[in-house]
Amino acid sequence: MATLNDLTLNKLMPNKLTLNEMTMNKKTKVAIFLPSLSGGGAERSMLNLAHGIAGCGYPVDLVLAQATGPYLSHVDAAVRIVDLKASRILACLPALVRYLRREEPAALISALNYANIVALWARSLAGIPSQVLVNEQNTLSRSAHNSARRRQRIVPLLVKHFYPWADHVIGNSQGVADDLSQVTGIPRERIQMLYNPVITPEVREKARAALTHPWFRPNQPPVLLAVGRLTKQKDFPTLIQAFAQVRQSRPARLLILGEGPDRPELEALVNQLDLREDVAMPGFVENPYAYMSHASLYVLSSQWEGLPTVLIEALYCGSPIIATDCPSGPREILVDGQHGVLVPMGDVNALAQAIQAGLAGETPQPTAESWHPYSLEAVVDQYLSLLFDGDARKHPVQNKIEQTEKENLYRV
Repeated sequence: MATLNDLTLNKLMPNKLTLNEMTMNKKTKVAIFLPSLSGGGAERSMLNLAHGIAGCGYPVDLVLAQATGPYLSHVDAAVRIVDLKASRILACLPALVRYLRREEPAALISALNYANIVALWARSLAGIPSQVLVNEQNTLSRSAHNSARRRQRIVPLLVKHFYPWADHVIGNSQGVADDLSQVTGIPRERIQMLYNPVITPEVREKARAALTHPWFRPNQPPVLLAVGRLTKQKDFPTLIQAFAQVRQSRPARLLILGEGPDRPELEALVNQLDLREDVAMPGFVENPYAYMSHASLYVLSSQWEGLPTVLIEALYCGSPIIATDCPSGPREILVDGQHGVLVPMGDVNALAQAIQAGLAGETPQPTAESWHPYSLEAVVDQYLSLLFDGDARKHPVQNKIEQTEKENLYRV
């Protein structure tokens, strides 16, 4: 079995046990299957999970329909990349079947619903006993209804039929799990909830990086930050219009990090509202955490989510948060408003008022309690317990961490 040296282990999982303290079975390879490593939250979360599992000494294959995307360069040497070289997710089915027969991983974890269905088909065709864990990362009812792609609208029917083939069905938040059960009829007790691993050593390091953007120099107006793909889901038009109201009464700036198909529409709205000097959309950036650490407010304006990773990252980085009360995730992460302000979806006036109050210092300040459940250490323990002990509620490794080491998790 491939192993990691203690230096690599400590880099990935600084609060974990060393490899010689862990007893491994021969058949412990974990495969994580994704369409690609595009710049989405689901892909980033699964890459974090791959690193965390590898950091515990398990061999990990990152199996990609296409080995493309901005996160490809972030894959640690401890994780093996398997490129199926398919033109699209369905076309990789034969190659995935061959991979499963050849490697026979102990478990196959997949994320994103089309990939989940292909993974289940592949395991069935391969005829091997590997566990399959399918991970739903978004509110299925909303993502299917709002998709412009016709095929996406039949996903709930496919999910209803094929997800019961899985050994474990996971929702990444209580809201996602509840919605998945309601849409598909899969019994709620059949769906487990495991949060995404968000707060990693990389996030901790990058959050402390220097920021050279001129808007963050001393004596500049406060900066509102948003991060996400420029799509209908994120509802940046509502945010831009709310910012326009705020801008009428005080100096401020809005920075939106991310790329997507709605860029022309959003740029036109910025021009229409005469906000060109105060709104910037620089596209995808490698280190959004440094921006989160310096922003005056973090604002999420989405119409729907699964478990919005950016909110958790912003909590860790210390940004006061304003978020729409969309299904699902923000209310769960912010604990009914204890760790940030919740506003109705699509309500320009309410969002503008919340931003004004936030800039006046009336928004709760994040605490370590708010982000600890999403730390890499906690989440990886739950996944390994589920895959190898059958119960995600057990924490066999985490329970052995000394209390002094646990306290390191709370140091921002």
